Amino acid sequence: MAISQTQLAHRYSLHNAVQLVRGGAPYFDAIVQIATNARYSLHFQTYIFDEDETGQWVADALCAAARRGVQVYLMVDGYASQHLSANFREKLQSAGVHFRFFEPVFYTYKYYLGRRMHHKVLVADAHVGLVGGVNVSNRYNDLPGQPAWLDWAIMVSGDAATALHKVCTRMWRRTVFRKPNCLPSEIPQLHTPTNTCKVRVSRNDWVFRRTDISASYRDMFTKAKRHATIMSSYFWPPSRLLRRIEVAARNGVAVTVILAGHADVPLAKYAERYLYRRLLRAGIAIYEYQPGVLHAKIAFRDDEWATIGSYNVNNISAFASIELNLDVEDAHTATQLRGAIEQIITRDCRRIVPAEYQLSSNPVRMFQYYCAYLLVHFLFYMFTFYFTQTKRTRSPHQA
Repeated sequence: MAISQTQLAHRYSLHNAVQLVRGGAPYFDAIVQIATNARYSLHFQTYIFDEDETGQWVADALCAAARRGVQVYLMVDGYASQHLSANFREKLQSAGVHFRFFEPVFYTYKYYLGRRMHHKVLVADAHVGLVGGVNVSNRYNDLPGQPAWLDWAIMVSGDAATALHKVCTRMWRRTVFRKPNCLPSEIPQLHTPTNTCKVRVSRNDWVFRRTDISASYRDMFTKAKRHATIMSSYFWPPSRLLRRIEVAARNGVAVTVILAGHADVPLAKYAERYLYRRLLRAGIAIYEYQPGVLHAKIAFRDDEWATIGSYNVNNISAFASIELNLDVEDAHTATQLRGAIEQIITRDCRRIVPAEYQLSSNPVRMFQYYCAYLLVHFLFYMFTFYFTQTKRTRSPHQA
């Protein structure tokens, strides 16, 4: 059943100002700017935080804020960021940064059991926030001779930033509920923008029955009238969403999917290519990004609506990870994003033509794609076994 406009609209806040931020140097400049301007509190929660030049730069900005008296809270995923050294953590804590790992149920260097904290969110003073798909690592930054992986984020100030602050506060308290509560009780109310940009904080956390982002993507293809575009780094949609995409395309919506041409996880790319024949038969335009690794997670429709964040269009994001997106219902933002993506398509992408795909996909290659698709789904089941056993014992209000 399609989600009604009323059901979604009541969750949007009205008084916000938004700004699109390209991944790479612009994103990390925005982090430093927000940290430098913070006055009371700073929450940063991210999946990967590497101890390289980019990580040191961001850490220095967090430490500088803490030394000014800002209450700084850094939470990183305990699996993806387990390599952070004790000396690095000590540097943060000695400067006054409150540091925690978000820990899966069980994990080793190569394997984990339990959900990941996959979102990437920074929020200062409950007033300005930054949400995207960018991790803290050199490969996501623009360095000499090494352009960043393609990614996007969105900066927001106003009511949505206040909502982000509440999300981060709850995450921190749930993770450290046996520790002394070090969170400030009150933050002074700062100026609220007079802009009337509708923004919604959208989350997925299957354990706590949060499926906002999955619902937003399905609703996007139900409401699309003219065009709908997805740019996703790891794309194998849940079956309900895949059917919505196909129906939209067959009903005359110009559906475009932009995927990685050079994937950092080859198995995932093979699984994606298994779906190409089905997508092409539905009339969906498929493009592969060529210059480097595509890591973006964005979607937009009809120059009216867009979503940006950490959510990949696959079962892991839908059912296993903690994800966070910002949904923006604003013509200017959606049009600006579409213009940027069209430039990328024209300059940096190769279209997958049905005839060419048929020629390149011989029976052996198709069998490889099929095996990769099955293996990805098997691994998905293994990673989410914990949730299938416990989801009925969790209370929805705990989110």
